[in-house]
Amino acid sequence: MATITKENYLKALYFLHQKSDAISLTDLGKTMEVSKPTVNDMVKKLHDRGWIKYEKYKPLKLTDKGRKAAMQIVRKHRLSEMFLVQVMGFGWEEVHDIAEELEHIKADKLFDRMDELMGFPSVDPHGSPIPDKNGNYNKPNYKLLSQVPENSKVVVRALRDSSTEFLLYLNKKGLQLGTEIVTHQIEPFDKSITVSYASYSETTLSSSVSNRLLVEVV
Repeated sequence: MATITKENYLKALYFLHQKSDAISLTDLGKTMEVSKPTVNDMVKKLHDRGWIKYEKYKPLKLTDKGRKAAMQIVRKHRLSEMFLVQVMGFGWEEVHDIAEELEHIKADKLFDRMDELMGFPSVDPHGSPIPDKNGNYNKPNYKLLSQVPENSKVVVRALRDSSTEFLLYLNKKGLQLGTEIVTHQIEPFDKSITVSYASYSETTLSSSVSNRLLVEVV
C-alpha cells in the first residue's frame, strides 16, 4: 500500500508538471485531497527515492528518474485501459478505476505482452498517447473543437476529459474517437456550435463539450 501511495503521488506530480514547472505543496495537496503536513511527509519520501527535488519554500521538481518512473505508471495504466476495451469488451467509460489498480502491478512482461497482443497501440481508448518502454511517445498537435472555424470538417481524435460522466454523455450523443464532424454555425453569445455527424443533422454542442474534444482537421 505504501508503494502504491507513493506511485499515486508521483503520477499526480507528473500530470501537474504538464501544466506548470512550478508545483507547490499546496498544488499537490489539492490534487491528492490531503493536508499540507501529509503532503510534506510524502514529498520527503519521494525526495529520498530520487524521484523529486525538494527544498523548503521552493517548487517541487521531478528528476529524470522520477519522470521515467511516472511514465511507466502512465504506460501501464493506458495499456490496461486499451486492453480492457479492445480485448475484453469493456466500455471506455468503465475502465479507469480498474486500470488504477492494474497500473501498480510489478510485472513488466505482462504489460509488454498486452502491448504485443494489441499490435502496439499508440493511444488509449480516450486518445491519450501510450508511452513506449523507454517512456517516449508522440504528442499529436490536435485542436480543440472550440478552436475550429465554421464550415470545417474534423475527426475526433482524443479527449481532454475522460471522466465517467463525460464519457456517458458522449455515448448518449453517439460521439466517439473517429467520428467525423462538420461545423456549421458558432453562436457568438455562448460559443455553442451547430454541427452535423453520423445520423445527427444540425445538432448543437455546448462550449463545455467543444472544449473537451480534441480534433484533427481533414
